Amino acid sequence: MRNKSIFVACDTSNLKKIKTIISDTKTSKLKIIPKFGLQFFYSKHGRKFLEKIKSDFWLDLKINDIPQTAISAIDSLKDLKKCKYLTVHANGGLEMLKAVKKKSKKINENLKILGVTVLTSLNNKSLIQIGHTKKIKQLVLKQADLIKKSGCDGIVCSAQEASIIRRKYKNLIIITPGIRLPGDSADDQIRIMTPKDAFKNKVSGIVIGRSLTNGNIKNNTKRLLDHLKK
Repeated sequence: MRNKSIFVACDTSNLKKIKTIISDTKTSKLKIIPKFGLQFFYSKHGRKFLEKIKSDFWLDLKINDIPQTAISAIDSLKDLKKCKYLTVHANGGLEMLKAVKKKSKKINENLKILGVTVLTSLNNKSLIQIGHTKKIKQLVLKQADLIKKSGCDGIVCSAQEASIIRRKYKNLIIITPGIRLPGDSADDQIRIMTPKDAFKNKVSGIVIGRSLTNGNIKNNTKRLLDHLKK
């Protein structure tokens, strides 16, 4: 199972909790990589911790700005040597995506740039409220085309759209958040799926947050292992 990419969402500003999540999700049977979002990155100790971390991690910033500001943001991250994945939002447009990918090669040749599509907390009604006229699957596929054209390494989408993207792009990295273990609450997510079903949709990796980090993390990690074995 170590060929399955698993990312644990470290969504807290509590440094002690972060260290516990990282240590308690370690297992010889799966490679679980921590994913840090805005909450931890913006926290008092977050930035300093990421400077010194010795393992690969994903920095989920969803950068979305004009090209020059976006590449300046990328440049400011060059000291984070173990950052292996970084997210930018497809809403920033083709030129921003291309600029970020080009800049990333200069600061860290191992850094993978992932384009974020429609957030898993949104549904078709949400898109109408924003002003979109396309349905979610249509919009995500359009964004996937943009991300692929830009030269970015992969895409972040819900597992529900992963199969249609995989049919079109055989080699694109596809990582899916909104993952819940069977029976767990969806919380603020809408387009969710279990880990096993997500991998059936031929995703490259999955992001699990509260299903692992709420309660006993070691027990939750065992639940994940048992679920994937079935």
